[in-house]
Amino acid sequence: MSLNEIPVETIKRVGPTLVEKLNAINIYTVADLLEHFPSRYESYEVIDLTLAKHEEKITVIGNIVVPATNSFYGSKQSKTQFSIAIDEFIVKVVIFNRAFLKNKLLLETPVTVTGKWDASRKTITASTLKLGIHDDNALVPNYRTNTSDLKAQTLKNVIATALEQYENQINDDLPQYLIDKYRLVSAIDAIKFSHFPENNQQAKQATRRIKYEELLKFQLKLQVLKKKIKYTKKGFAKKADDAQIYTFLQHLPFKLTNEQNRVLGEITTDLEDDARMNRLLQGDVGSGKTVVASIAILYAMTSGYQGAIMAPTEILAKQHLESLTKMFECLPHYRIEFLSSNIKAKKRREILQDLAEGQIHLLVGTHSLIQEEVQFKNLGIAVVDEQHRFGVEQRKKLRQKGKAIDILMMSATPIPRTLAISAFGDMDVSSIKELPSGRKPIQTFVIGDKKLADAQKFIKETILDKGQQVYIITPLIDESEVLEDVRNATLVYELWKEAFKSIATVGLMHGKLDKEGKDKIMNDFVQNKIQILISTTVIEVGVNIPNANLILIYDANRFGLSQLHQLRGRVGRGSENAYCILLSNATNSEAKERLGVIAASTDGFEIAEADLKLRGPGDFFGAKQSGIPTFKMAHLIEDYKILDVARQDAYEMMANDEFEHNPEFLPLRDYIERTIANENHQFD
Repeated sequence: MSLNEIPVETIKRVGPTLVEKLNAINIYTVADLLEHFPSRYESYEVIDLTLAKHEEKITVIGNIVVPATNSFYGSKQSKTQFSIAIDEFIVKVVIFNRAFLKNKLLLETPVTVTGKWDASRKTITASTLKLGIHDDNALVPNYRTNTSDLKAQTLKNVIATALEQYENQINDDLPQYLIDKYRLVSAIDAIKFSHFPENNQQAKQATRRIKYEELLKFQLKLQVLKKKIKYTKKGFAKKADDAQIYTFLQHLPFKLTNEQNRVLGEITTDLEDDARMNRLLQGDVGSGKTVVASIAILYAMTSGYQGAIMAPTEILAKQHLESLTKMFECLPHYRIEFLSSNIKAKKRREILQDLAEGQIHLLVGTHSLIQEEVQFKNLGIAVVDEQHRFGVEQRKKLRQKGKAIDILMMSATPIPRTLAISAFGDMDVSSIKELPSGRKPIQTFVIGDKKLADAQKFIKETILDKGQQVYIITPLIDESEVLEDVRNATLVYELWKEAFKSIATVGLMHGKLDKEGKDKIMNDFVQNKIQILISTTVIEVGVNIPNANLILIYDANRFGLSQLHQLRGRVGRGSENAYCILLSNATNSEAKERLGVIAASTDGFEIAEADLKLRGPGDFFGAKQSGIPTFKMAHLIEDYKILDVARQDAYEMMANDEFEHNPEFLPLRDYIERTIANENHQFD
């Protein structure tokens, strides 16, 4: 019997109470337990401070030279500070909520400190502090337990027992030629080394093997899905009315760029084929994705099919409605309607009836499009804007609104091609890298706090002399006890509200506001009732406010390059010059290099490549990206080199019949088929 089928309660000394705790962290089988890998390893090896890297977690030993002091804030929160001597260095130590240690942290007392090193301030923000000298070089696995009831040691004991009991039933899914090719440890050693490493080398060997296997299986699954989607269930070939396409193109107030024409050719080739289109269209803000999507929709409509565009918010959906209505003025026989939760009952009933009867040719809307009562007569193409904002189930429901419909996903987050192909391997990928002619590049400047007064003067001129609007972005909502130097939105709001009280209306938006609150603030900004919008990163991707031509980003060094580029894309939508001011007091070379990249380039794909190489904190898919897979150890961004190798290996496996018939691949075939069945993928 497979370990995936053996309940965790069969493990010796695992009773009902412990089973309940394991189930709470999604451990139901022996396989679930053994594959509940450490999220990270805590190294307590004492290092030479001269070798410590900025913001790295380190362990050092020193003698106290400045005794501890306590300060208190908030509700029962405290900060303890003292200084230690390490060789020729004097290092400040900060630790939170350990006020009781003050009387023990006396002069000349030796202490062992583990925490994050700030090289510029010569400060350690401690997570662990031990009195005395502790140089045990321990490597300790750290597990996600999601509950204080399940202790890490208890979990390790259960894993050790399971290994003793079921070691002989651990099979290796990888073919031997791959194990030999990459000098990988065996499956059993990977499990043992991950949970009980004797040293860093064993932990690295286990991590390398597990990450590769996860990413290879992921790539194989994508290849199988792509094959099933494209060939198992046929779509309907579409033949456009060239005269209508010509009329539409002639009516546009601009000519398509070379990139738009190229991508449009890829899409129309899909539409003319009887295999269903499943394509990702990515491009920078303002690259003209919506125009390309509208032509694809027209292509389907002239063939007798209906179209749909789904956007994540009502503001974005209405923006699409406005631009599409204008573009389709030359073809008035096509009826375009809008649907959201705010549409009144009478109008809603009319739309639903006309849609089902085929009288509506294009429906634009929000999540309302996937509600059960929404029925199309003959939906042929669906466009999903900012596709990463929708979950897998939501996209699946839209796909099921028609029979074998063509799907076009759009994203304004430029992703390096290798990563895009690897992350969206079940889709074809089209990229628009050229901006329309006449679009002015956004001028970007990096300044420190000393220049903030100059920036505020420039912003006053922007508002008073030009009547334009401004975004001010901060990384946090409220004060952080850890990131003391990071300005928060509420504090910045109060400061700017005071500074501009007789000049402009200042608004505040952040993630803790409910939907109605966010919509009101955003609508007020769209209507110029608010001239300065203080916001965290929740401001909508794709919102078009041509009158906003300046954005200032606090603590810019805290953002990833791709995220900074996305934020910068909020401005520069009109004909006026646009500016982005990056406020940063960071002194380390890495932060300066990263900000230098964003200041020197406005090419989103170039920046994305740089972000990937520099491995900054930015996330191409968003922190809580829906639909992007989660792994037990691998990471799509951090492990992109392994991902690329796994993608190539998967492609080579699937390129011939060996994967289907060679017994060496049977464990992988069984895994892929079982996974696809468990995820309940729909192909019709």
